[in-house]
Amino acid sequence: MRVGVTFRIVGLLLMFFSATMIPPLFVSLFYTDGAHAVFIESAAIIFSCGFALHLLFRRFQEALRTKDGFLVTVLCYVALGSFSALPFADTAVISLGIVDALFESFSGLTTTGATVITGIETLPESLRYYRQQLQWLGGMGIIVLAVAILPMLGVGGMQLYRTEAPGPIKDSKLTPRIKQTALALWSIYVLLTIACCLAYWAAGMSLFQAICHSFSTVAIGGFSTFDASLGHFDSAAIEAVAIVFMLLSGVNFALHFFCYRDKSLKLYWRDEEVRSFFALIVIVTAAVTLVLSQFNDATLHSFRLGAFHVVSMLTTTGFVTEDFSQWPNILPYLLILGAFVGACAGSTGGGLKVIRVLLIYKQGLREIHRLIHPNAIFPIKISQRVMRDNVMEAVWGFCAIYVFIFVVLLLMLLSDGNDFLTAFSAVAASINNLGPGLGAVTHTYAGLADLSKIALIGGMVLGRLEIFTVLVLLTGLYWRK
Repeated sequence: MRVGVTFRIVGLLLMFFSATMIPPLFVSLFYTDGAHAVFIESAAIIFSCGFALHLLFRRFQEALRTKDGFLVTVLCYVALGSFSALPFADTAVISLGIVDALFESFSGLTTTGATVITGIETLPESLRYYRQQLQWLGGMGIIVLAVAILPMLGVGGMQLYRTEAPGPIKDSKLTPRIKQTALALWSIYVLLTIACCLAYWAAGMSLFQAICHSFSTVAIGGFSTFDASLGHFDSAAIEAVAIVFMLLSGVNFALHFFCYRDKSLKLYWRDEEVRSFFALIVIVTAAVTLVLSQFNDATLHSFRLGAFHVVSMLTTTGFVTEDFSQWPNILPYLLILGAFVGACAGSTGGGLKVIRVLLIYKQGLREIHRLIHPNAIFPIKISQRVMRDNVMEAVWGFCAIYVFIFVVLLLMLLSDGNDFLTAFSAVAASINNLGPGLGAVTHTYAGLADLSKIALIGGMVLGRLEIFTVLVLLTGLYWRK
């Protein structure tokens, strides 16, 4: 294992990341909120540490291998999540404890959306903006952006892209060069963000709020500049905009690219994962609306609440307009469990991903058919493509490890004194990069003990990097030459 190459690249990424403190610095100066020094100091610290690492390991110029990409990706997320906590830990602005500051920063960068802060609207505008920007950078993945920049510095990027990109099928590139692939993905991401911002603005948000909420909507992050989330606006138009862009961001970004390239919307309908994704949204929305309407005579209002929260939770965004934990007993559990399915592979969403759940469902059907016709061959197909056995093995392996990690984290939170409902929903929210929970974490995670928060930070990173990228570093085989 060539650790020198790894640390040199992490140093480059830190130097690059220090520039992300400039936009919140300008916001601070524009609103004169007095927090500008925080971002200047944070940028200086991050750049200095990155430059020191790069200088110390500058002689290691070998090309990246796939094996190196795993370590770079994990170290990058740990380093960026840790350094991005600096503004949250500054005593002059908010003065969170170290663990709370780390929790908030990792929650932002992994697009989880869980928070330990109350009174968000009282924070300086620059810090409110910074939280949203952090989710936007984490949405598409800072690594995917880096692969477009690092080739200019002589660093190959395909190894990073393959280890960071979400989903079970990671080897397909949109364009012949990985740099062009990253730029294509980020171009779509930026265009969606701009469109979302303009739509929010037209729906009644101020320009500042539109920018901030477009960041967390397209990133499927769920952070808001208000404690009440989008419920603060109490606007059907704003909720409709959120629903549209949460759904768009929950679809595979590669599919967006192909539809744009071929100038055809038919590709969306031909994609079985997308059809299943929207079918699940419709079915769960109908069920939630039906149950709510039994307790609320206003069917239209029930549909408005149901549609918004179903899309928000099943895409793992985490926006809310009211306290859904107070809904009839089955609904909060249905929404939390729906987040386990998550969005489509290749999107900014979390969860198991629709394609994995679809493959497991088809595998179950195949086993039933084999009981009836033991000698028959029943290939599993997705969008008319036969899935190879190694894909199915990878899906089953991922799901098994996913359940195992979930149980371990659940036991850790239970051993720390949390009740089962709080522990279960908090772990589900972290590993699925969802945010809202039930019980003691319905509104904020501030009441959890530090050990529980540290465990949940681990769950966020594992969920964002889809577990295997992290766990491969814990095997002895990885470290052998």
